[in-house]
Amino acid sequence: MAAPIELHRLGRRPYLPVWQAMRDLTDTRDETTADQLWLVEHDPVFTQGQAGKPEHLLMPGDIPVVQTDRGGQVTYHGPGQVVLYPLLDVRRSRLGVRDLVSALENAVIAVLVEQGIEARARADAPGVYVGEAKIASLGLRIRRGASYHGVALNVDADLSPFARINPCGYAGMAMTRLADLVAKPPSVEQVGLSLARSLASELGRELQLQEAQAAV
Repeated sequence: MAAPIELHRLGRRPYLPVWQAMRDLTDTRDETTADQLWLVEHDPVFTQGQAGKPEHLLMPGDIPVVQTDRGGQVTYHGPGQVVLYPLLDVRRSRLGVRDLVSALENAVIAVLVEQGIEARARADAPGVYVGEAKIASLGLRIRRGASYHGVALNVDADLSPFARINPCGYAGMAMTRLADLVAKPPSVEQVGLSLARSLASELGRELQLQEAQAAV
């Protein structure tokens, strides 16, 4: 039986220190390092993937832009959005990249089903969609046999910053959020916990809540 996955709830944090902490954990991993899920809300930021094209940044304005080392194009993070980072030893668990992407997408879909929302993944554009509108964005990096970065689910976030970019490289991509799809949306904290539990279930793992949080 695989060891439980530790859940660390970080609250609201700036993007850069969390990204650095993910890289530090990945670079110092050994065979005894626990798999972890980090839940966080970020201060407003645009993040650009490794192969991100500058033309997809339309009008960033006063929101900072960070060039990251994940896959994918540009996206937005901000308050009211659940971000879940799976920091997993994928080599140890024999987890392929496509398997992890599917697990993340399926976890989001399961959380939305709990709210009575029908959602789907798309083969041509990673993420989760309600109708034609995107509700969750996804980008990963695998380094030294381990994963970091992850998935961002819009709960009650301000969606207007997405109009300043081509979300994930798609001009005119419609975005949506849970708050616009249900009469009374659960809190960001509730959605985050449901998402973490759902991902652990998708991976066939137990989830272990940590009182002492990750060093970020």
